[in-house]
Amino acid sequence: MLEEIKKETKSSMDKAFDALKQGFLGIRTGRASVNLLDRIKAEVYGVMTPIQQLGNISVPEPRLLVIEVYDKNAVKPVEKAIRDSSLGLTPNPDGCMVRIPIPELTKERREELVKLASKYAEESRVAIRNSRHEALDQSKKLEKHHDISEDDLERMKKDIQKLTDDYCAKVDDILEQKKKDIMAV
Repeated sequence: MLEEIKKETKSSMDKAFDALKQGFLGIRTGRASVNLLDRIKAEVYGVMTPIQQLGNISVPEPRLLVIEVYDKNAVKPVEKAIRDSSLGLTPNPDGCMVRIPIPELTKERREELVKLASKYAEESRVAIRNSRHEALDQSKKLEKHHDISEDDLERMKKDIQKLTDDYCAKVDDILEQKKKDIMAV
């Protein structure tokens, strides 16, 4: 029973950490990356569609993204979706291609992005702590119903706390790396 709880808790914490990594992919650092457009969807033929499914995305230069849109009718919606996103990018359509120059980030914008990254990291830490809380509640219920001993409960508390500390440290590490990437000129 306890191993099952630990496994579920680790899985839940993994999901929170993976969600943080995905969130960080959408924060631009001043360099072009195909992952920058991962969260953007365009409305094509009445359906919200991820941009990756509408065209081939490439990075021909460090400060330029190019989308070769498969369907000429999707160019305008792709352009609109990128323009309306929170990334602050200005797409330039050219036939079936959309060129997206990546401008240099201002100091103020860099600071805003660091705050956003910190917010994502805090949300991840909260999710990790919630997973810990759920695991401890389940363990206490088992102890209350005499399914496990007090010693087992104490061991479980230590194990879950160590797992929580490890994941919070991973969050802090990835946040520091993202801050460095954002602040690098």
